[in-house]
Amino acid sequence: MQQVTVRVPGSTSNLGPGFDCLGVALRIYNDVTLARDRKFRHPPIVREAARFFFARARRAPFSFSVSIKGGIPASRGLGGSATIRLGILHALNRLSGNPLDRLSIFHLCAQLEGHPDNAAAASFGGFTVVCAQNVHRFEVSSRLYFVLLIPDLEIKTSTARNILPSRIARADAIESCVNACAITAAFASCNYSGLRGTFADRLHQPFRQKLIPFLPRVIAAAEKAGALGAFLSGSGSTIAAVTLKNPQKIAKAMRCKIDNHSAGTIVVFADNRGARFLKTRNPKSEMRNSSDVPLA
Repeated sequence: MQQVTVRVPGSTSNLGPGFDCLGVALRIYNDVTLARDRKFRHPPIVREAARFFFARARRAPFSFSVSIKGGIPASRGLGGSATIRLGILHALNRLSGNPLDRLSIFHLCAQLEGHPDNAAAASFGGFTVVCAQNVHRFEVSSRLYFVLLIPDLEIKTSTARNILPSRIARADAIESCVNACAITAAFASCNYSGLRGTFADRLHQPFRQKLIPFLPRVIAAAEKAGALGAFLSGSGSTIAAVTLKNPQKIAKAMRCKIDNHSAGTIVVFADNRGARFLKTRNPKSEMRNSSDVPLA
């Protein structure tokens, strides 16, 4: 039986003002295993990814089974849907003889997602900036901690987008642009102290507070406890803080500000590798079984 497993990192996106263009891959993962098999009825997210792949790759569709394992909670702003779509696309590509390159698969995933930030980070790892069809990628040092407060609260991306206004004030747009540029400069230069004070946003967070009322309190608590800054991860409900020290102290401070909501906290580092194959069982392939095989 021909089978592949793709490990895809979750991600935090937007980073406050970098709406739909900034992202960081994180060391939390979903493993997508796909095998040529008898016909199965798949959920819509799998069917749509397969349809897009076969159409773009101009390959004859084949039946397959799929299983998804991992620790990325759904609808929490951690790129869970991007990991599934990207895993399906890469697995189908490998079982079809690799007709598409990595950049093309990213573009497919971004189209399926409707926004490119999580897809870029999950595809290439590290800190990514998406500009039109191009992705700029930078390594992220293990000196930088990401503290994630993950509430027991699902936020659908469509709901979080529908709440946004169609217009914003010019001064608000300028402030967000300046801060997004400063974040990019800090990550590109590894001058992480330059992140302090740059996560303020006027594009989406002020409006999404209606869905996550404890957001400003948690951000303020994280910064008071020593974080370089904090922000809503993607469309939420996860709130992320970045710090060079005392991550557990910051996690405790964030947890204390969510009132009656239950939530967990985890501390993770950035993933600099992006999506990758874990193992392959394909007697017709020249690839050997491996515990960690880079993507082409």
